[in-house]
Amino acid sequence: MTGKAATKLLPRTEDEGGAPPPSLSEWMAIIGFGLVQWPWLLRSLSGGSGAERKRLLERLDLPERALPALGSWKADAALLHHIVDVVERDRPRIAVELGAGATTLVTARALQMHGGGQLVSFDQHGDFVGKTRAWLAEYGLDADMRGVAIARGRTEWPGYWYVLDDVPDRIDLLTIDGPPWTIHPLVRGGADSLFDRIGPGGTVLLDDAARPGERVIAARWAKKWPAFDFRLDKGGTKGTLIGTRRR
Repeated sequence: MTGKAATKLLPRTEDEGGAPPPSLSEWMAIIGFGLVQWPWLLRSLSGGSGAERKRLLERLDLPERALPALGSWKADAALLHHIVDVVERDRPRIAVELGAGATTLVTARALQMHGGGQLVSFDQHGDFVGKTRAWLAEYGLDADMRGVAIARGRTEWPGYWYVLDDVPDRIDLLTIDGPPWTIHPLVRGGADSLFDRIGPGGTVLLDDAARPGERVIAARWAKKWPAFDFRLDKGGTKGTLIGTRRR
């Protein structure tokens, strides 16, 4: 999810407020990580240089108006370039993303240009899913977009996680840009529930990887998933964790 207004800094669940609020330990983790990572949050207000955004649009042959201003709660140019790099190189048949927005437009366009694979996108905000679908249609793009609930206890990681159904059996590219850290700083660790579906040579991209919470996630993934090689690209304003399943 890339819109601050839609996220509202708090989890929206399957019953829009009827679920229990974060526990005391979760609130302490949110506050503690927030205090530690404030320098990163300030830096992330920038989505990268205008030159990088222009280069991205040129790679995708899209007009200037196609992408909104990047940064803050939106993906930055570095992550979006990584997505295009992977699609150009590997020609994935199935790409899955967690959290819709600029990543959706960029992935759908890159797939259209390089091999014609399918994008399946999950986001917890149904209204935003509809707006993103219309945004893609303006540029002749399409994706299998799904608004899903989030709920507790879906993975071994803390906080809420997506209620995912009908996930493709095989994933070639998994992009993780949600849920927001304000649910819990380690919430995106739950994405590893999909790692078994990633075949040899497949790629995982984790946005915001320079944050303290995502660094903890990366260290745990490296121990739990020895079949993957993980590296942190510190480029851009947020950092990207790149994981590749060995062939």
